[in-house]
Amino acid sequence: MNAPFKAFRLHSLDGAVTRKIESIQLDSLSPGNVIIKVAYSSINYKDALASKGLNNIVREWPRISGIDLTGIVVESLDSRFSPGDQVLVNGYGLGVDHDGGHAQYARVNADWAMKIPQGLTLLDAATIGVAGYTAGLSLDLMELNGLNPISGPILVTGATGGVATIAIDMLSKRGYQVTAMSGKPNEVEYLKNLGATEVIARISSESKFKPLEKAQWAGAIDSVGGSILSWITRVMQPGGVIAAFGNAGGAELETTVIPFILRGIRLIGINANSPMNIREKVWKKIANEYRPTHLKEIASIIGIEELSHYLDLTLAGKSKGRIVIDMSR
Repeated sequence: MNAPFKAFRLHSLDGAVTRKIESIQLDSLSPGNVIIKVAYSSINYKDALASKGLNNIVREWPRISGIDLTGIVVESLDSRFSPGDQVLVNGYGLGVDHDGGHAQYARVNADWAMKIPQGLTLLDAATIGVAGYTAGLSLDLMELNGLNPISGPILVTGATGGVATIAIDMLSKRGYQVTAMSGKPNEVEYLKNLGATEVIARISSESKFKPLEKAQWAGAIDSVGGSILSWITRVMQPGGVIAAFGNAGGAELETTVIPFILRGIRLIGINANSPMNIREKVWKKIANEYRPTHLKEIASIIGIEELSHYLDLTLAGKSKGRIVIDMSR
């Protein structure tokens, strides 16, 4: 266990963040009572921001990035886990306040780890990751609020993103008619192959909206926020349900109470850093009734040496689906 291993580490000097692949040992990792040999991690937008020192996401340096991981337990001081257990970890400050998944080993608190549900491989769970969990949590909460496949079509914004691609896959499998909204016209075929029945262009952020517009969708999963989310509130069918989890288009929300009063729409905030009991429930659904069927198409698998390049692509909005890092490469 004292052998050196590779880690993608962020450093800050006088406010300038640098990224390095380093050879380190376990003693260099953040403290924890479970040691995991990381099989796969992934790139999320938060990782891309952190890698450039943006939004004050990381405050203590150096830091190994990566907000999620899957791997095999090699040592545990907690009786809930034994060597050989296949686990996933995301959230709880991983890759932000605590060294994350962009390394060949991780050391975490046992309270943060969850055994991978039966039927999912380490690669499956990594491809789904925190993005797929967000999609699954959105679907679960929307259905708890009355949404079902006969309610009507569902809109998914930011359609080529990690959450959205898995959401399209899950919704389609579940029997929903999915409309994907994307600003990437070259990806129409890709989105339809994932299960979208229709792909529409992203609306202009400069459009002027009425308090209510033509009712179109029974549900929406929104990763954009800002003017897009404002518009969505105006075009929902009566009783429509919106799951909102992102602010790539802005944190401001300009709307009125009219859609909520006259159409009875529901706007649900999605926080993927859920308590463990909710995670276990939703992951069980993801492994069974919500299980994505296009994970191979959604995942682009890279090695740690390619991480910097793909972080930059993600930050520039030029990636699609899920970028999964194979830590054995």
